[in-house]
Amino acid sequence: MSQITNTILMIRPVHFKMNTETAVNNFYQQELKNMLPSAINKKAQEEFDGLVDALQKAKIEVIVVNDTVNTDTPDALFPNNWISFHQNGDVAMYPMFAKNRRLERREDILDIVENHDFVINNIIDYSEAELEGIYLEGTGSMVLDRENRKAYCALSPRTNEELFIEFCEDFEYTPVIFKANQTIHHQREAIYHTNVMMSVANSFAIVCVEAIDDKKERKNVVKHLKSDGKEVIAISEKQVAQFAGNMLQVIGKNKHPFLVMSTSAYNSLEQHQLQKIEKHCTIIHTPLNTIEKCGGGSARCMMAEIFLPKTF
Repeated sequence: MSQITNTILMIRPVHFKMNTETAVNNFYQQELKNMLPSAINKKAQEEFDGLVDALQKAKIEVIVVNDTVNTDTPDALFPNNWISFHQNGDVAMYPMFAKNRRLERREDILDIVENHDFVINNIIDYSEAELEGIYLEGTGSMVLDRENRKAYCALSPRTNEELFIEFCEDFEYTPVIFKANQTIHHQREAIYHTNVMMSVANSFAIVCVEAIDDKKERKNVVKHLKSDGKEVIAISEKQVAQFAGNMLQVIGKNKHPFLVMSTSAYNSLEQHQLQKIEKHCTIIHTPLNTIEKCGGGSARCMMAEIFLPKTF
């Protein structure tokens, strides 16, 4: 069972803008009042293309699919929230908090993935939970340690504990549950997605431990990571706000590992943190400023990892 993959699905934006439906509990989103909507979308496309180009230069396979023109899907470039692909050929589809994000689920994307010689055996669809106001936004809500079969989950309005446990039972993961907060207007508010404050790689993990207010929960998260042989690299809440937790490790040619992040995340890291990361892998970073400001997500959110078996 591998923790990292060589193949990524990415959705190129067509209608990118600030999504007011998600801004109610994503405190990283900002309105760019000095830019026209068309200019915001064009800039997001440029940033998207820049990340795809950097990944392809590192010999990572990227399946790029264009968002649909006739739907209001400003967050379509974050596919990891509605779909995940697993090594046994299973695909999971998830219930989404924002109504306009539910339009991102597209069955034709499964056909496109299969056309790239991947095998889909089973689709486990949790999306009906939306009807009951229950959400679990994929590998945004959960950070998976596929190798050690552990799933890390910070509870939030977008991440339901019972549905998370159901996922863990279905996919045979041990759940590690906690609450992660950030300070907004002098109040502690839930961080909307676990993958904003935490990234688990093959031999290390980047975690904002100070976001986990409960000392027992904090200790438990660190204990699980260390017991699986991960070096824990702590980041601050300030660095989380620059998306330093929103990173993903992938494999390039010759099994060379890379950690993918935005330039703002990279610039927020201190020298000692960079040195720790670079002991384990090479860093890839590209500017994603517009996507981060309007979308409230970064590099990791843009990549849905494909772990499916191949037909040959």
